[in-house]
Amino acid sequence: MDLKKASEWAETLRAAAHPVRLAILAELLEGPRCVTAIRELLEARQPNVSQHLSVLKHSGLVAFSREGAFRCYYLPKPAQVRAIFRLLERDYPTAGLEKIREKFRRAQDQEARH
Repeated sequence: MDLKKASEWAETLRAAAHPVRLAILAELLEGPRCVTAIRELLEARQPNVSQHLSVLKHSGLVAFSREGAFRCYYLPKPAQVRAIFRLLERDYPTAGLEKIREKFRRAQDQEARH
């Protein structure tokens, strides 16, 4: 691998290397989501979600389309995102895709009970 390619991969991994961004990527593996749905999933404020989506968009991990007044994000290269999760699952079995989804679903359930 040449230095340019290594640098590109490092930037991609750096963009994904945040719990919120990993959760967003995990959710987008299920299909496109509008910002409102992502915000509700993460139970975060709009500016926070927008900042994370901007980082992911700049890295090329996500892209968006407009549907009326809504921005809906999707994975232009889902295989690239799956590769990131496979790497995490191999080296950190407890950090796998299903574990991330499960953690956020439990957090949502707990919030709903209060």
